[in-house]
Amino acid sequence: MTGSVIITGAGPGVSGSLARLLAREGHPVGLVGADERAVGDLAADLADAGARVGSRLADLTDAEATHAAVTGLAAELGPVDVLHFNPSAFREKDPLELTAAELLEDVALGVGALLTVVRAARPHLREGSRITVTGSMAADEPWHRAASLGVQKAGVRNLVHSIDATLRDDGIRAVSVTVRGALSREGAFTPDRVAAAIRAALDQPVGEWRTEIPYSG
Repeated sequence: MTGSVIITGAGPGVSGSLARLLAREGHPVGLVGADERAVGDLAADLADAGARVGSRLADLTDAEATHAAVTGLAAELGPVDVLHFNPSAFREKDPLELTAAELLEDVALGVGALLTVVRAARPHLREGSRITVTGSMAADEPWHRAASLGVQKAGVRNLVHSIDATLRDDGIRAVSVTVRGALSREGAFTPDRVAAAIRAALDQPVGEWRTEIPYSG
Protein backbone atom coordinates (compact mmCIF):
# COMPACT_ATOMS: atom_id res chain seq x y z
CA MET A 1 0.00 0.00 0.00
CA THR A 2 1.33 3.42 -0.90
CA GLY A 3 -1.78 5.60 -0.68
CA SER A 4 -3.23 7.67 2.11
CA VAL A 5 -4.93 6.73 5.34
CA ILE A 6 -8.00 8.57 6.58
CA ILE A 7 -8.93 8.18 10.23
CA THR A 8 -12.46 9.26 11.16
CA GLY A 9 -13.23 9.83 14.80
CA ALA A 10 -9.56 10.66 15.30
CA GLY A 11 -8.32 11.03 18.85
CA PRO A 12 -5.68 9.96 21.36
CA GLY A 13 -6.73 6.31 21.78
CA VAL A 14 -6.84 3.44 19.29
CA SER A 15 -7.30 5.77 16.31
CA GLY A 16 -4.22 7.76 17.30
CA SER A 17 -2.14 4.62 17.70
CA LEU A 18 -3.29 3.35 14.31
CA ALA A 19 -2.50 6.70 12.69
CA ARG A 20 1.05 6.65 14.11
CA LEU A 21 1.56 3.01 13.11
CA LEU A 22 0.54 3.58 9.49
CA ALA A 23 2.40 6.87 9.28
CA ARG A 24 5.59 5.03 10.23
CA GLU A 25 4.99 2.83 7.19
CA GLY A 26 5.11 5.91 4.99
CA HIS A 27 1.44 6.67 4.47
CA PRO A 28 0.12 10.23 4.41
CA VAL A 29 -2.51 10.47 7.13
CA GLY A 30 -5.76 12.43 7.15
CA LEU A 31 -7.58 13.03 10.42
CA VAL A 32 -11.26 13.83 10.87
CA GLY A 33 -12.78 14.53 14.26
CA ALA A 34 -14.93 16.91 16.27
CA ASP A 35 -12.51 17.56 19.15
CA GLU A 36 -10.24 20.40 18.02
CA ARG A 37 -7.62 19.79 20.67
CA ALA A 38 -7.48 16.00 20.15
CA VAL A 39 -7.22 16.31 16.37
CA GLY A 40 -4.68 19.13 16.60
CA ASP A 41 -2.47 17.32 19.09
CA LEU A 42 -2.45 14.14 17.00
CA ALA A 43 -1.73 16.04 13.81
CA ALA A 44 1.18 17.83 15.48
CA ASP A 45 2.53 14.54 16.83
CA LEU A 46 2.44 12.96 13.37
CA ALA A 47 4.02 15.99 11.72
CA ASP A 48 6.80 16.07 14.32
CA ALA A 49 7.53 12.43 13.45
CA GLY A 50 7.94 13.38 9.81
CA ALA A 51 4.59 12.27 8.45
CA ARG A 52 2.61 14.08 5.82
CA VAL A 53 -0.64 14.89 7.58
CA GLY A 54 -3.87 16.75 6.96
CA SER A 55 -6.77 17.35 9.31
CA ARG A 56 -10.36 18.52 9.27
CA LEU A 57 -12.80 19.28 12.08
CA ALA A 58 -16.27 17.82 11.59
CA ASP A 59 -19.15 16.48 13.64
CA LEU A 60 -19.52 13.06 12.02
CA THR A 61 -23.29 13.22 12.43
CA ASP A 62 -23.25 16.24 10.10
CA ALA A 63 -23.31 14.47 6.74
CA GLU A 64 -22.45 17.55 4.69
CA ALA A 65 -19.49 18.56 6.85
CA THR A 66 -18.20 14.98 7.06
CA HIS A 67 -18.45 14.48 3.30
CA ALA A 68 -16.53 17.70 2.72
CA ALA A 69 -13.86 16.70 5.26
CA VAL A 70 -13.26 13.25 3.78
CA THR A 71 -13.28 14.37 0.16
CA GLY A 72 -11.03 17.31 0.98
CA LEU A 73 -8.44 15.11 2.64
CA ALA A 74 -8.52 12.59 -0.20
CA ALA A 75 -7.96 15.38 -2.72
CA GLU A 76 -5.09 16.71 -0.62
CA LEU A 77 -3.37 13.43 0.24
CA GLY A 78 -4.17 11.16 -2.69
CA PRO A 79 -5.96 7.82 -3.21
CA VAL A 80 -7.18 6.23 0.01
CA ASP A 81 -5.70 2.84 0.86
CA VAL A 82 -7.07 2.65 4.41
CA LEU A 83 -10.28 4.23 5.68
CA HIS A 84 -10.72 3.77 9.41
CA PHE A 85 -13.94 4.40 11.34
CA ASN A 86 -13.54 4.77 15.09
CA PRO A 87 -16.36 6.78 16.76
CA SER A 88 -19.08 5.69 19.14
CA ALA A 89 -21.23 7.47 21.70
CA PHE A 90 -21.12 6.51 25.37
CA ARG A 91 -24.24 7.41 27.26
CA GLU A 92 -24.70 5.91 30.73
CA LYS A 93 -28.41 5.10 30.66
CA ASP A 94 -30.20 1.80 30.98
CA PRO A 95 -33.11 0.85 28.71
CA LEU A 96 -35.68 2.41 31.07
CA GLU A 97 -33.79 5.70 31.17
CA LEU A 98 -32.75 5.84 27.52
CA THR A 99 -35.23 7.52 25.21
CA ALA A 100 -35.81 6.52 21.61
CA ALA A 101 -34.54 9.92 20.49
CA GLU A 102 -31.30 9.47 22.47
CA LEU A 103 -30.80 6.00 21.04
CA LEU A 104 -31.21 7.31 17.49
CA GLU A 105 -28.82 10.16 18.22
CA ASP A 106 -26.15 7.74 19.40
CA VAL A 107 -26.70 5.34 16.50
CA ALA A 108 -26.34 8.26 14.09
CA LEU A 109 -22.75 8.64 15.30
CA GLY A 110 -21.74 5.04 15.97
CA VAL A 111 -23.37 3.47 12.90
CA GLY A 112 -24.91 5.95 10.49
CA ALA A 113 -21.78 8.07 10.14
CA LEU A 114 -20.00 5.07 8.64
CA LEU A 115 -22.31 5.32 5.63
CA THR A 116 -21.43 8.99 5.17
CA VAL A 117 -17.72 8.29 5.46
CA VAL A 118 -17.73 5.37 3.01
CA ARG A 119 -19.89 7.19 0.46
CA ALA A 120 -17.57 10.20 0.58
CA ALA A 121 -14.43 8.11 0.25
CA ARG A 122 -15.71 5.73 -2.45
CA PRO A 123 -14.43 7.71 -5.48
CA HIS A 124 -10.99 7.71 -3.87
CA LEU A 125 -10.87 4.00 -3.01
CA ARG A 126 -9.29 1.56 -5.42
CA GLU A 127 -8.56 -2.14 -5.78
CA GLY A 128 -6.70 -3.16 -2.65
CA SER A 129 -8.19 -0.42 -0.47
CA ARG A 130 -9.41 -1.47 2.95
CA ILE A 131 -12.09 -0.18 5.32
CA THR A 132 -11.57 -0.91 9.01
CA VAL A 133 -13.80 -0.36 12.03
CA THR A 134 -13.04 -0.44 15.75
CA GLY A 135 -15.53 -2.96 17.11
CA SER A 136 -16.33 -3.98 20.66
CA MET A 137 -17.49 -6.95 22.71
CA ALA A 138 -20.42 -4.70 23.67
CA ALA A 139 -22.00 -5.97 20.45
CA ASP A 140 -22.39 -9.39 22.08
CA GLU A 141 -22.13 -8.61 25.78
CA PRO A 142 -23.74 -5.19 26.30
CA TRP A 143 -23.60 -3.45 29.64
CA HIS A 144 -27.16 -2.56 30.48
CA ARG A 145 -26.09 0.76 32.00
CA ALA A 146 -24.87 1.89 28.57
CA ALA A 147 -27.57 0.32 26.46
CA SER A 148 -27.03 2.40 23.34
CA LEU A 149 -23.37 1.40 23.04
CA GLY A 150 -24.21 -2.26 22.50
CA VAL A 151 -26.73 -1.33 19.83
CA GLN A 152 -24.13 0.82 18.07
CA LYS A 153 -21.46 -1.85 18.08
CA ALA A 154 -23.83 -4.58 16.93
CA GLY A 155 -25.15 -2.30 14.21
CA VAL A 156 -21.80 -1.15 12.89
CA ARG A 157 -20.50 -4.73 12.75
CA ASN A 158 -23.56 -5.76 10.76
CA LEU A 159 -23.10 -2.81 8.42
CA VAL A 160 -19.48 -3.81 7.77
CA HIS A 161 -20.67 -7.17 6.41
CA SER A 162 -22.92 -5.36 3.92
CA ILE A 163 -20.25 -2.84 2.93
CA ASP A 164 -17.79 -5.64 2.24
CA ALA A 165 -20.32 -7.55 0.14
CA THR A 166 -21.07 -4.40 -1.85
CA LEU A 167 -17.45 -3.48 -2.60
CA ARG A 168 -15.58 -6.79 -2.76
CA ASP A 169 -16.07 -7.27 -6.52
CA ASP A 170 -14.08 -4.06 -6.95
CA GLY A 171 -11.26 -5.44 -4.81
CA ILE A 172 -12.16 -3.28 -1.78
CA ARG A 173 -12.67 -5.12 1.51
CA ALA A 174 -14.04 -4.16 4.92
CA VAL A 175 -13.42 -5.58 8.37
CA SER A 176 -14.51 -4.91 11.93
CA VAL A 177 -12.05 -5.83 14.69
CA THR A 178 -14.01 -6.78 17.80
CA VAL A 179 -12.05 -5.76 20.89
CA ARG A 180 -12.95 -8.31 23.53
CA GLY A 181 -11.65 -6.43 26.55
CA ALA A 182 -11.47 -2.99 28.11
CA LEU A 183 -8.84 -0.57 26.87
CA SER A 184 -6.05 -0.08 29.40
CA ARG A 185 -2.67 1.57 29.81
CA GLU A 186 -0.89 -1.76 30.27
CA GLY A 187 -1.33 -5.33 29.09
CA ALA A 188 -3.02 -6.76 26.02
CA PHE A 189 -5.58 -4.00 25.53
CA THR A 190 -3.47 -0.89 25.25
CA PRO A 191 -4.36 1.32 22.27
CA ASP A 192 -1.08 0.34 20.61
CA ARG A 193 -1.85 -3.38 20.89
CA VAL A 194 -5.38 -2.94 19.56
CA ALA A 195 -4.10 -0.78 16.71
CA ALA A 196 -1.62 -3.53 15.84
CA ALA A 197 -4.51 -6.00 15.63
CA ILE A 198 -6.37 -3.69 13.26
CA ARG A 199 -3.21 -3.31 11.19
CA ALA A 200 -2.85 -7.09 11.01
CA ALA A 201 -6.41 -7.39 9.75
CA LEU A 202 -5.40 -5.41 6.66
CA ASP A 203 -3.08 -8.22 5.62
CA GLN A 204 -5.68 -10.97 5.49
CA PRO A 205 -5.42 -13.13 2.36
CA VAL A 206 -8.22 -12.09 0.02
CA GLY A 207 -9.34 -15.68 -0.44
CA GLU A 208 -9.73 -16.10 3.32
CA TRP A 209 -11.11 -12.66 4.09
CA ARG A 210 -13.17 -12.33 7.26
CA THR A 211 -15.36 -9.29 7.82
CA GLU A 212 -15.09 -9.65 11.60
CA ILE A 213 -11.97 -10.53 13.54
CA PRO A 214 -12.05 -10.84 17.33
CA TYR A 215 -9.14 -9.46 19.30
CA SER A 216 -8.81 -11.13 22.68
CA GLY A 217 -5.25 -10.18 23.45
